[in-house]
Amino acid sequence: MSYPGHWANVCPDKPAVIMAGSGETVTHGELDERSNRLARYMWEAGLRRGDHIALLMENHPRYFEVYWAAIRSGLYITAVNRYLTPEEAAYIVGDCQAKLLISSAALAGTAGPMLELVGDCPLRLMTDGACPGYESYEETVARFPAEPLAEQPRGETMLYSSGTTGRPKGVWRPLSGLTMDDPYPLPQLIGSMFSMDADTVYLSPAPLYHASPLGFTVSVQSLGGTVVVMEKFDAAASLDAIERFRVTHSQWVPTMFSRMLKLPEEQRRGRDLSSHRVAIHAAAPCPPAVKR
Repeated sequence: MSYPGHWANVCPDKPAVIMAGSGETVTHGELDERSNRLARYMWEAGLRRGDHIALLMENHPRYFEVYWAAIRSGLYITAVNRYLTPEEAAYIVGDCQAKLLISSAALAGTAGPMLELVGDCPLRLMTDGACPGYESYEETVARFPAEPLAEQPRGETMLYSSGTTGRPKGVWRPLSGLTMDDPYPLPQLIGSMFSMDADTVYLSPAPLYHASPLGFTVSVQSLGGTVVVMEKFDAAASLDAIERFRVTHSQWVPTMFSRMLKLPEEQRRGRDLSSHRVAIHAAAPCPPAVKR
């Protein structure tokens, strides 16, 4: 049995997600249960293998239950950039032919106005309260049992390019044909490359709608580790999170390194960062001087 079910059985009370700012925690057991409930809702609503859902949300503890519900249902999930305008977000939701859109009250200023532009997306849920056009995520999902679906074909992401040469373009890949009980190579590959395992505590300071933060965080969860998610990047708060949560691994872009290096000396020194073993950077070349 693969994630989420395996680690929910092995270590149900271990944190799968910790929000760095609020400290809100979702355990592996809770993540399994919640993603099962949402998967049940989607099945009851008629979504089937190969259908698409869209997620427009800030870094939020529910991000991962939506992701895993889609993956364990054989669906495509498109994570939408939370900073897009209503028109831009509506284009992506319409283009990926999402049958379900999930958002949050914090993004109601985008999620509300975009509905008249989306076209045919009949199912809409919103967490932390619901604006017109959406049903309450919490109330809706709570009506469904927490047992997994009888069949769990493995789904896939369909993320979009930034649109620098025109409209954003969806990166579609065929479904693997695997089920959730079959071995999946990506977590094992990342684990072997960066020495990650069930003891990993991974700090993610970037928006989860990006491919790399999303891919690394769900891979760490697949390995039984803990993901610490920053609501937004802050240089000093990043160092606080490493010390507070005993972070072992992290991922950055070079600009984040530079901002941490520009902190006053008293904010950079005097911290216990001894737990930290691996810092991964991506998205742009990193000057050697910054690395050193």
